[in-house]
Amino acid sequence: MAIIHWFVDLLRESPSIAVFITLGLGFWIGRFKYKSFSLGTVTSVLLVGVLIGQLDIPIGKVLKDVSFLLFLFAIGYSVGPQFFASLKGSGLKQVIFAVVMCALVLATTWVVALLFNYNPGEAAGLFAGAQTVSAVIGVAGDAIGNLNVSAADKEAWTNVIPVAYAVTYIFGTIGSAWLLGSLGPVMLGGFKKVREETAALERSLNQSATDSDPSLANAWQPVAYRAYKATGTYFSEPRTVADIEAYMSASGRRLFVERVRAAKDGTITTRPAREFVVANGDDVVLSGRREFIIEDETWIGHEISDARLMSFPIERIPVMVASKYVAGMTVEEFRTSPKTYGVMIGTIKRGGVEIPVLAQTRLQRGDVLTLSGAVADVNAAAAYIGYADRPTRATDMVFVGLGIAIGAIIGAITFHIGGVPVGLSTSGGALIAGLVLGWLRSKHPTFGYIPDAAVWVFDNLGLNMFIAVVGLAAGPTFVAGLQQVGWQLLIAGAIATTVPLLLGLLIGKTIFKFPAPVNLGCVAGSRVTTAALGAIQDSLQSTVPAMGYTVTYAVGNTILILCGLVMVFVM
Repeated sequence: MAIIHWFVDLLRESPSIAVFITLGLGFWIGRFKYKSFSLGTVTSVLLVGVLIGQLDIPIGKVLKDVSFLLFLFAIGYSVGPQFFASLKGSGLKQVIFAVVMCALVLATTWVVALLFNYNPGEAAGLFAGAQTVSAVIGVAGDAIGNLNVSAADKEAWTNVIPVAYAVTYIFGTIGSAWLLGSLGPVMLGGFKKVREETAALERSLNQSATDSDPSLANAWQPVAYRAYKATGTYFSEPRTVADIEAYMSASGRRLFVERVRAAKDGTITTRPAREFVVANGDDVVLSGRREFIIEDETWIGHEISDARLMSFPIERIPVMVASKYVAGMTVEEFRTSPKTYGVMIGTIKRGGVEIPVLAQTRLQRGDVLTLSGAVADVNAAAAYIGYADRPTRATDMVFVGLGIAIGAIIGAITFHIGGVPVGLSTSGGALIAGLVLGWLRSKHPTFGYIPDAAVWVFDNLGLNMFIAVVGLAAGPTFVAGLQQVGWQLLIAGAIATTVPLLLGLLIGKTIFKFPAPVNLGCVAGSRVTTAALGAIQDSLQSTVPAMGYTVTYAVGNTILILCGLVMVFVM
């Protein structure tokens, strides 16, 4: 028993140890799945924090605030380019839909909270859990802290937020995935019809104005480099590089001649000019999609293994679209441009979400393309496209530090309307700062670089460290809070989760006229439920729903967090 008392005293004297124990156990428990069900990291960290918090461990407020501001800035930075790009052009329709969905979510949760007579803390927790917007725990707590109510009410309302969140989050996650992945297609005409519509849409997006490009349908496959002895019947007479690449293109394979070794003297030519002549018996290195290089080798000759011939530098780097000439291009237009000769798109990420690389997929500013090819070709293409985000460990901390500080200062400014203080709060200001600065970086990508790994740390560790502190602080009052909210909260959460999703599907179908797979993606994105997107794509066996997810996710991820402020004020 003595060692237990010593350990408890240690946690109380050094609460940072309790925070890291909470994070470690929470992340570990969050990995476990039963079939498709998982508590997820955030809920697991919260529950572990609540459990350890029963030891009455004092936790300072500064760590919670710093972690949360880092998280919100990272969220804004990630979706900023897509958020502002979506406000004009073809994405505007999806933006309007996302705003409508967020209004439905807020209105539904508000009505449910009124029906069940919830206080602002319970309502905010209901909103955060039923809509799976964990960040609302923080912004709602900030908003409650600014209300003109007694300190006792502020403490009670703030402490009940994570309780209500934990109770409603599970159905908010599982229910959303089931409703959109299983019930959604049925509402839109049945699985058979929706899958047929998905396949048709995929074919139309992949239809080239000239020839179809099969490599685009499997854009996630790596680019391969293979060497052949040019002894096939095609080389019974000399052929230029342009002839060879045109011959392959005619059969739907976009391949390039990377190197040629002359049979007569062994001279190796790297990236031969298009008029370079390949003779019978020469060795040729081709680059392209692996599945198409090995599709048919008889026309060229047998494959050879030659380390010296294959030893040349290649590059595979992410490139951000920042050029006004590339933004708005389709993938087909991109691949036929002379300025992108020799490179292939491996993936396209929009707002951190990978979208299909199809012929008619239209590129947008802020998209990140993974380009593969010879170093010279990739460098030339990257300069034309925008900015190459070459791997580096350095984060522009001037950008991060001052960005968060300025955003928080602006957010701290409040206006009183009818005696009610209204403002973004420091957390809302950090989110807006991230949005604006992330967008500015997409336009001028020479500053403000944050490596993906650092964004992950700011996002995941920032949020979960905040949640760990919330759980530890709420631990002593969690049981009493659970008794206060009662089992009825489960019903309230299910209603608040279900109604906006079903209404959103109907609105998307009847008013916005979205194709079924895009409609499902739009609803999932507006509700920022990644689990539901995964369920939709699994049920339809297609990545097309992601075409509706990225824009609405960027908009929903921003507006729903700010709705946490509104929920407190309207209650």
